[in-house]
Amino acid sequence: MSRPRYLVTGGGGFIGSNLVEALLLAGADVRALDDFSTGRRENLARAADWAAAGGGAFRLLEGDVRDAALCREAVDGVEFVLHEAATPSVQRSIEDPAGTNAVNVAGTLNLLVAGRDGGVRRFVFASSSSVYGETEVLPKLESMPPEPISPYALQKLAAETYCRLFHRLYGTPTVALRYFNVFGPRQDPASQYSAVIPRFIHAIKSGRRPKVFGDGEQTRDFTYVANVVAANLAACSAGDDALGRAYNVGCGDRISLNDLLRVLARIGGVEAQPDYVAPRPGDIRHSLAGIGLAAKHLGFRPEIGLEEGLARTWEAY
Repeated sequence: MSRPRYLVTGGGGFIGSNLVEALLLAGADVRALDDFSTGRRENLARAADWAAAGGGAFRLLEGDVRDAALCREAVDGVEFVLHEAATPSVQRSIEDPAGTNAVNVAGTLNLLVAGRDGGVRRFVFASSSSVYGETEVLPKLESMPPEPISPYALQKLAAETYCRLFHRLYGTPTVALRYFNVFGPRQDPASQYSAVIPRFIHAIKSGRRPKVFGDGEQTRDFTYVANVVAANLAACSAGDDALGRAYNVGCGDRISLNDLLRVLARIGGVEAQPDYVAPRPGDIRHSLAGIGLAAKHLGFRPEIGLEEGLARTWEAY
């Protein structure tokens, strides 16, 4: 019996490398594509060990999703495309809307064309909860009209729309997953664009006051990366009624940044005093995932809650 064959774009990134690890340990053949502009080579340093443990094979392709010919090479012969590659920052998209659009929209289109022409069995796209914008209605549901307030959010929505159109026009079996504030091991705490949890942990462990943008009362549905891995695998095996849609991937719970900091301080057995600074443009105030549609069509249910995920992440750093 042949092994399943996957392409993980952005395979050297935080989420991508966690997907590569899980797939290889499960015995799949995995091809990773990354230009390492935001991903890190060390995230894949153990890929050969994972492949040996699972009995599959690993291949790294270094390059950019803006290269259509490379996208065709990367997709050739694979069954499942897990498209994680992106320039993943609201702030960076505000600073460079054209450059981020070329990666996040045109790069996705290159891969969709390659996937269509290659006859892939599933194309799973990493979207974002940012597409909902500042709507005050909670939880965020897929039936709500998107209202993006940053170029990054608009780019994710445009790429989602391409996925839906490719399913409708060409029959490409696409699924879009709207991630809600993913965190976990391998998330880079050093980047100026890094997410809040690795920044908080890095500051606390370094004896510095964690920087909080705004008053800290903004809330997020933080989602441990293993839950995101599970959602991607569920999207690959879901029935045809799941196709051509977008699904929220979160935990269905929310916490303020102030409370998050208190939980991290308790896990670390330390005190942590926040350093409040001006809010950032493009940031939303509150976020909470409604995950009923993902449960219905993908069979997705988060297995690792916030505090367990935070404890695992603290130890990983």
